[in-house]
Amino acid sequence: MKQIAFVLYGLITFLLPYTALASQLDQTPPLNLTETWIGISAVIIFVFAYVIVISEEVIHLRKSKPVMVAAGVIWVLVAIAFNQHGDTTSANQMLQHNILEYAELLLFLLAAMTYVNTMEERNVFASLRSYLASKGSSLQSIYWLTGLLAFVLSPVAGNLAIALVMGSVVMAVAKNHTKFVTLGCINVVVAANAGGTFSPFGGITTLMVWQKEIVEFTQFFTLFLPSLVNWIVPAAIMAIFLPKGIPEKSLEAVQVKQGGFIVVALFLITVAMTVALHNYIHLPSMLGMMTGLGMLKLYGYWLKMQYRRKGDAFDIFHQLQRAEWDTLMFFYGVILCVGGLGALGYLNLASHLMYEQLGSSWANISVGLLSAVFDKLTLMYAVLNMMPAMDNDQWLLVTLTAGVGGSLLSIGSPAGVALMGQARGRYTFFSHLKWSWAILLGYIASIATHFWLAGISLV
Repeated sequence: MKQIAFVLYGLITFLLPYTALASQLDQTPPLNLTETWIGISAVIIFVFAYVIVISEEVIHLRKSKPVMVAAGVIWVLVAIAFNQHGDTTSANQMLQHNILEYAELLLFLLAAMTYVNTMEERNVFASLRSYLASKGSSLQSIYWLTGLLAFVLSPVAGNLAIALVMGSVVMAVAKNHTKFVTLGCINVVVAANAGGTFSPFGGITTLMVWQKEIVEFTQFFTLFLPSLVNWIVPAAIMAIFLPKGIPEKSLEAVQVKQGGFIVVALFLITVAMTVALHNYIHLPSMLGMMTGLGMLKLYGYWLKMQYRRKGDAFDIFHQLQRAEWDTLMFFYGVILCVGGLGALGYLNLASHLMYEQLGSSWANISVGLLSAVFDKLTLMYAVLNMMPAMDNDQWLLVTLTAGVGGSLLSIGSPAGVALMGQARGRYTFFSHLKWSWAILLGYIASIATHFWLAGISLV
């Protein structure tokens, strides 16, 4: 029983990480409060909040609400604990560090989301969907084309946005083919998650690793082949079971609104500027994105003036307001919960159990499997703040596994959750679960490919 309890405790503490600020702030190691009533209370609060988050689709309570409340309560407990030990400054310093990390992530994502929203408003995505739906291609062709575009475009525009666009294409061209919609949506989710893994702009996990300056921008491209394998393996298996036929052509024609292509160009310029500022003069990546957002707002002013003369209206601030604020506030809650629990000392044991006992490779593979159930932001933030002694290839491995592991279940990634809502009744948790074995084969094959390219051995 003691051994079972020890293993369970290790797994739980891995999911309850903290921010290792001691080395960053040149302070003595934080207090170990994991066995005190304060530490245990904080764990219970976090677990309870996370259960509510996982139940979002059932109880319809936005995921940001429980973790934001939990974050506040946990940090009050942290402050009480440190004050009881005569330390009145460390809790404040650690909290400020967490807030700074969140602020950089918030500003980066806010700029990216505003660009995506503006491209959507300018009918850039709708035009692409209309074009694909009007081609009269076979179901097989549409299946491979939507998957390929999801894989290719997600590294730039993000896996969530591209998954929604390609998912809408699948449903637009094959409304009456339920089996095709199911397989097409699974294919899009896997492709978008895989494609978003070999670029810092493709997903939250790659972005976090890049912002920490652990992996350089160009080094992410070494994950291209493993990511491609991750998509191709399950896609090829599912393609065998696709229904035959050619759907009716869609007669709907959508034109890109004025300035749509210029917005796309501004976004690409912003991405290039962000990479250059971060890589060459070592400024935070959010500075490049916010500067690009300023450029978009200036262009938005010009558009507004043009539309005013035509009796129409364009407001860039409306696109800013349409950002996924629930997701952004959820990130706030998670980062502060993680930081607060960490200040209580949970990560030292977790790091020992996962990375010292299991070894880096098995630990990083486990992170990917856990990301199918638990939010990958939480897991990646845990690993980043553990800062285990790993070489570049191992950091790329955990970036890969955390990025694609969520594809194993429909609830494992924002792309999957979003498409379940979009294709309600045709793409569901259980319809995705039916093909999890094929996705798992792709997961294993992608890891094997990375091991082969990097010369890593599990032994």
